Order: sequence, then C-alpha cells, then structure tokens
Amino acid sequence: MKLAKFDSLVSLSRLRLVQFLMGVLFLYLLFMSFEIPLVFKTASAGFYTDALPRPSFLESEEDFTDKSAPARPTDDPELVRLAGSRTPPRRMWEYKEVSGLLFNESSFDSNDFKDEFSVLHKTARHAFVVGKKLWDDLQSPQNKSDSEPERQNRTGSCPESISLSGSEFVNRSRVLVIPCGLTLGSHITVVGMPHWAHAEYDPKIAILKEGDESVMVTQFMMELQGLKTVEGEDPPRILHFNPRLKGDWSGKPVIEQNTCYRMQWGTALRCEGWKSRADEETGCSLQVTHITHSIYLLIVTSFLGVVDGQVKCEKWIRDDDNGSEESKATWWLKRLIGRKNKVALDWPYPFAEGRLFVLTLSAGLEGYHVNVDGRHVTSFPYRTGFVLEDATGLSLKGDLDVHSVFAAALPTSHPSFAPQKHFERLSKWKAPPLPEGNVELFIGILSAGNHFAERMAVRKSWVQHKLIKSSKVVARFFVALNGRKDVNVELKKEAEYFGDIVIVPYMDNYDLVVLKTVAICEYGIRTVAAKYIMKCDDDTFVRVDPVIKEAKKLGDRSLYIGNMNYYHKPLRNGKWAVMYEEWPEEEYPPYANGPGYIVSSDIAQFIVDEFENHKLRLFKMEDVSMGMWVEKFNSSKAVEYQHSLKFCQFGCIEDYYTAHYQSPRQMLCMWDKLQKQGKPQCCNMR
Repeated sequence: MKLAKFDSLVSLSRLRLVQFLMGVLFLYLLFMSFEIPLVFKTASAGFYTDALPRPSFLESEEDFTDKSAPARPTDDPELVRLAGSRTPPRRMWEYKEVSGLLFNESSFDSNDFKDEFSVLHKTARHAFVVGKKLWDDLQSPQNKSDSEPERQNRTGSCPESISLSGSEFVNRSRVLVIPCGLTLGSHITVVGMPHWAHAEYDPKIAILKEGDESVMVTQFMMELQGLKTVEGEDPPRILHFNPRLKGDWSGKPVIEQNTCYRMQWGTALRCEGWKSRADEETGCSLQVTHITHSIYLLIVTSFLGVVDGQVKCEKWIRDDDNGSEESKATWWLKRLIGRKNKVALDWPYPFAEGRLFVLTLSAGLEGYHVNVDGRHVTSFPYRTGFVLEDATGLSLKGDLDVHSVFAAALPTSHPSFAPQKHFERLSKWKAPPLPEGNVELFIGILSAGNHFAERMAVRKSWVQHKLIKSSKVVARFFVALNGRKDVNVELKKEAEYFGDIVIVPYMDNYDLVVLKTVAICEYGIRTVAAKYIMKCDDDTFVRVDPVIKEAKKLGDRSLYIGNMNYYHKPLRNGKWAVMYEEWPEEEYPPYANGPGYIVSSDIAQFIVDEFENHKLRLFKMEDVSMGMWVEKFNSSKAVEYQHSLKFCQFGCIEDYYTAHYQSPRQMLCMWDKLQKQGKPQCCNMR
C-alpha cells in the first residue's frame, strides 16, 4: 500500500517538473525573440570593430572602385565616423594624362626672335591650334560613345590580295597601299620595264665621268615603306631595293639594298655580280613576328650570311671575270687530279633596258627574298626597328614603266589598328603611383603615337628597375597627337590603362620635338619635383643605377651631363641643311646628343619660365636647343658640363650608360642579360 502511494507521488512530481521546465523554455524563447534584434543592432557598431576584424572582399584599389558599397544610413554619426576611418589618407599624387605646360597661341608670338625663328614659331602655333581641335574631338561624348565593335569593323578588316594595273598604280602616286602590312609568306609581284639610259646632268654625278660626255643613267627604286610617324618626317624605308643598270660609281650594274630607321640610313648591301659566301658573318637579325619562342632561339644563334638558306647575292655575268669565278689554273688543276667540275650556268644581270621583267618580293622567316623572272637574285635580312606589319606601302620610282602590281597572302587584320587586343593587361606593366615627396631622378621618354611596340618594350625592360618600381625614380612617355583619329583613340586608351603617358596637346611634327622636351622639364619640376631631369628616346636603353651615380658625383651644382659635342658646325647643304635664317651662327653651342642627357632641376625651371614668358628660343634640333638654353643659363650661373661617351649616340658600347637605336627585341635581350649576368652587355643582333 505504501509502495503504491510512493509511486503515485513520484509520477506526479515528474509531471510537475516537466511542466515547469516547459514553462521556463517558453519564457526563454519569448525573451530571446525580443532581445536578439536589439543585440544585433547595438553590436553592429562595436562587435565587429572592437572584437573581430570586418570581413573584407576587396583586395585591391581597383576592386574598391569597381564595386559599389551597400547603402547605409548617413544620419548615424557612429556609422559615418567608422566609414570615414576605413579610407586611408592619400599618399600619392594624381596621375596627369595631359602635360601641364601652359600652351596657347600667344606662346609663339615673341618679337625677340621674329627674324630668325618666325617660321618655326608659326609652325608651332599651327600645331597647337590643330592639336587643340584633335584633343577636343578626342574628348567629345560622340567619340566616347563610339562602340568598340563598330571601330573594329571600320579599321580591322583588310583585303587578302590587291591587284592594280599600271595606269591605276600611276594614278595612286605610284604607291600600292597595303592597309594591314605584310605577314610571313606574303608576296608582291611587279611587272615592269626599265627605261633606256638617259643623260644625267646632275653635276654631282656627271663629275664622276672624265671628259665632256654626260653620264648615262638608268635606275629605279622599289621601297617597302611604313606609315609616317609624325608630320614632316619621311616615311621609314623598311626595304630599299635599288637596281642600277647604268650610272653607278663602279661603272658596273649593281643592286643596292638598305633600310632607313628613324631617318637614319643603315649600311648598304651591294650585290655586284659576285655570289655571296654562305659563311659570311652578318649583323642582321630575324623578324620577330608570328613565330614561336623555340624557332626564335634557334635562329638567333645563327649569324651566317644566308637568309632562309638563300645567299644574299647571286652571281651574274660580269665583263671582267670571263664568265667564271675560278681561274683557268684552278680549273686545269682540278682536271689533272681527276676531280669533277660542276657545270655552272651563268645568268646575265637580271634587268635590261627596254626588256620586260617579272619581279616577286616575298617575306620569309629571316628576311625578304627577290626573284626576277623565276630566278633568285637577292635576299635581305630583316633589320632593327621594324616588323612585317609596318610595311604598309610599296613605292616604285625612277626609270621604270610599271605594267601591273599584285600582292597576295596579306594579313586581313592589323595589330596596330586594334592594339587593345594585344595589350598585355598585367598589373606589373603599369606605372606605379607618383610619390608624395620629391624624387631623385625623373626620366622623360620621347615617343610617337603609333610607337606602341617600342613603349611596351621599355615597360618590360629597364623601366622594371627596382628604383622605378618603388617610385624613387619616375619615368613617363611624352607623346604628341597624331593626325589620325584612330591612333589618338588607342593612345588615350593606352595612357589610361598603363598610367605612364603624358600627352602634349599639339599635332606631332618632326621639327617640333623640342616642345616635348620643354614639357618634360615642366613635368619634372612641377609634378614630381625631381632633383635631376633626364631626357631619352623610346629606342634608348637606360641603366638607371650608373645614371644616378653620374649625377650625384657633382652634388648640388647646376649640371648638364651627356655625350657632349663641342664646336660643331651646322650643315648648310644637303637634306639636313640648316639655313642661315634658322641658325645664323657659325657654330652650335656645346650640346649633349639627344638619345640621353641629364640636367639639374634649376636649369629645367629656367627653361619652363623662359617658355611661359615667351622668351625661349626654339630650334628644330632638340638636342642643340637644350645646349642653347643651358648656355644662356650658364651666363648667369655656372653650369658643370660633364662629358661621357657611355651615353652612347649610335648603338651600344661596352659598359654603356645608355644605348641608342635599340629595337624592342634588343631592349628585352639587354634587360635579360643585365638581370641574369649582373653586368651590361650589348645585343648586337641587327
């Protein structure tokens, strides 16, 4: 009985305990339902900031600018304070896309140089008027709204073949336009007939002939040309092919081939009827375009005098070798010892007066090849500074009737028409931000609108120096506007992406390069406040360390460092003639060669002040202009002139400070050697 009563009491107490616990749980859940929102509301400001770091999904400044933050109430002072505290103070100056130099039409109205320099000042004034229109057009909303596909459709399509009759060719100023240039395997066929020889009355040629008779001349020039880089500059001759049937100084028929890079002629290759030896050494380099890295390495190691297995010059019959290259004694000796003689078929000179010919020019892996009437005649190795796509025109001039021109196997698109496809959009090629404080050295690099390949090579080579990447040294390209809108559009796009281009807003002109130098001085003293300002070209390789050391040797003195020229006289005749109206003095002042020189900041400040006060004397030769300005500064404050041959004017020398006329491939090669071997070495693959 007692046991049953005890069991009933236990079960009753268990039931009450369960009910009690359920009631407590219900009250707890009810309490939490009111408390949790309050906890999140009050903890959002303190919990994440004081106890744990806020979760961050942005890893770069680009991500921060591209992604919008979630909306938040601005009336909460605590949230406003916290949001403001997340933005770090700005440590770098803003990148300037356009030169800050004060340009206007009145800048070139000075009366001080009215007689001597009025022509150049008028040219400069006109260039800025045109440049302002080009820049305004570039900035217009209509241009910005121009869709990328439409631009590509307008400029990206090119014909695979082109055919012109003789009359059509003449009507086009004897130039075959090849919109997208050439590519590996492209070929051009010309059917023509040389004129009969005529008397040459040019005294410079006629004087070579003794007696009273006139020199008889017949020759023609076939040239692969590139687009004009700037107004006033001759188009580059990517290949100059010049058969001289009569009138050469040797008195024999010859074929001369050459190139003209940056208005500088290279060493001519003359074919005079003797066959080239296959073991001849050559400084010519291959064409680096559309080939694999393995093929590139294979060919770079070969410097034989053959081009794609073909000799540079084939043999033809000469009137002074009896139709044979070997002597009669050698021939009889071989016959006596029983050695078989190879039967050689001798051909005449491939061109003749009044005789039709069919010439085919083809682009190989290592160079250009010329066949006439089905027979190989010459091969010309590719040279520095050009790629196949640069050959956008074929010109035929001289004593020649052209019957027809045909080009085939042409590329249907041109990389430089749509360089955005070829931008190597890697952050490591971008320029680092400008530092807030002063810099030791500012390097201004002269460039032109369509020199994308040159700028890209500079970005990948010496601009990767640790002093530049850390912004202790700053380098920028200075580019004027091009007459072609598509070039300017791509230039602006390139400037916005890489952040290393300063546009000088005038119409580019070869005689006005000096204005870019003034803009370099202005940027160097006002934007980066540099102690030293250096000017170089986009085909100049710069060793940053020794350049700074060379400047520091002179301390805080006013300095002018470079490869100095003393007592140079202006040329008064020829293509590079300087008229007395342009330069009345008999000698130039001491000046450093243009590919690379340094001035101190006080000289740069003087140049900018003189320009903006309309007192700066301008001259079409940029390096001479700098010498002229330094000489004027030197009249009031002593300047330390420092001469060094290591600021190389032509090519590259041992232990160079700067090397000039370096192709994009040479730039990369020199940087690679500098990095791997730790010492400067030239890459003389021409």
